[in-house]
Amino acid sequence: MRVDHDQEAGIGISVTAAPRLDNQPTDCMVRAERLSKQVVSPEGPLLILDDISFSIACGESVAVVGASGSGKSTLLSLLAGLDAPSSGRVWLAGVNLGDLDEDGRALLRAQRVGFVFQSFQLLTGLTALENVMLPLELAGQPEARRLALDLLDRVGLRPRARHYPAQLSGGEQQRVAIARAFAGNPDVLFADEPTGNLDQKTGHRIVELLFALNREQGATLILVTHDPELAAYCDRILELDDGRLRVEKHEVEGRHVR
Repeated sequence: MRVDHDQEAGIGISVTAAPRLDNQPTDCMVRAERLSKQVVSPEGPLLILDDISFSIACGESVAVVGASGSGKSTLLSLLAGLDAPSSGRVWLAGVNLGDLDEDGRALLRAQRVGFVFQSFQLLTGLTALENVMLPLELAGQPEARRLALDLLDRVGLRPRARHYPAQLSGGEQQRVAIARAFAGNPDVLFADEPTGNLDQKTGHRIVELLFALNREQGATLILVTHDPELAAYCDRILELDDGRLRVEKHEVEGRHVR
């Protein structure tokens, strides 16, 4: 059975360990090597990312920052295998994504990856409980309902389990999305502007929840953000400028105590 982890559903599923296709160090969760992405625009070739290299350790939290159009979301898509680079290589959980076809990348995401999106990406025809249960059921988890209820309880939404996304506030929808992302105990969580559609107070609560759950499960966290306060929660900051990695901060000054 093919189980995808696409951008519409944003589902994170843990099934069995994916086969390791090379000899990448097991303490490195993500590695980019001379990564570039070029697309064709009406004005001609457009270079979105240009010769980017870095690695991210298991359990590390990393923020990707930069101005709009700097290539942040494109980089996230390449690291997650949702898009293919024009040149360069990406390793995810020790697997060279270039060695996998589309089905192989989808399976790897299903097994190892969780997503949180700015626009929540909940399935509107499912209740909050059913949205969180979905990745567990696809993974064949016999206790999907109990585990999903436990996660909703952890994010403070057990009383809203039977409500549909349209009946939830933006902050509540994002909390459901976070519960769903962690449902499969992913090795790595990708978050694309997770507070972008929320007011400041709600966004702060979402950030606290995201990092609390991440600490509990020990996943690698890679997030795209325009918010310097959110970036300061992370162990490290990668700053993109016009498609190039300009700054890599290993120690974040004024970092929040978590």
